[in-house]
Amino acid sequence: MFGPESAIWRVNRESVVTLGGTCALLMQLAHPRVAAGVRDHSRFEEDTVGRLRRTLDLTMTIVFGPRAAAMQAVRLINARHRTIEGPGYSALDPDLLMWVHATLVYSGLRTYRAFVGPLSAADANRYYQDTKEIGVLLGIPREMYPANLEAFDAYLDGLIDGSELTVGADTREMGWLVLQPRIRRVPGVAFLPMHIITAGLLPPRLRADYGLHWGGAQRVAFAAGRLALARLVAIAPEPIRWLPYARHAYRRLKLQAA
Repeated sequence: MFGPESAIWRVNRESVVTLGGTCALLMQLAHPRVAAGVRDHSRFEEDTVGRLRRTLDLTMTIVFGPRAAAMQAVRLINARHRTIEGPGYSALDPDLLMWVHATLVYSGLRTYRAFVGPLSAADANRYYQDTKEIGVLLGIPREMYPANLEAFDAYLDGLIDGSELTVGADTREMGWLVLQPRIRRVPGVAFLPMHIITAGLLPPRLRADYGLHWGGAQRVAFAAGRLALARLVAIAPEPIRWLPYARHAYRRLKLQAA
């Protein structure tokens, strides 16, 4: 669906960008109707890591896979969405789909700029335009999309500053499972870096709503981690810094060209 020159490949190929996944999920859960769908229709509490892995696999297949595989991933997601509905919510609701999509755009750009490097306004807008093509296939009417990234940012700010997003006790509990999944023999302290990264990436209002600490110690730790990761990314060879989905895609194209 895309290719090596696309902005979406440039951003999503970076392994470090997946660190923004927890930020996107907490943003999604802040919408009560999204949280209700996740709570009622997934094994979120028992299999948090598995759910994250499956979501990543389908998303990256759409971005980097051959067109046939990408369209099959789209069909799987749409089929799953058709089964998710309940009192006051449906996974086919364009407004909810748009919010979920917006969290992924926000977290992708925010994480790239934090841990990889600068991204011009023009390239960021190209990334946003690329993501539209996926969203349309997943049921978001094209006319719902803000025309450009500047308008998209205004849409996102309006939702975050408004009253539609609510982080109550149940949502905070679900968010905690994202930040500290239940993995046997892995102590809670092992997830502390992810807490700090997620807190640093989240919009300030949602960070506060989730009760994530953001004092001097957390700010210093985030700044230090940001600097260290950016330096590692800058010197890491592509086979290490790029996701396997991206590496396979580049190899596939090279084989086709040969």
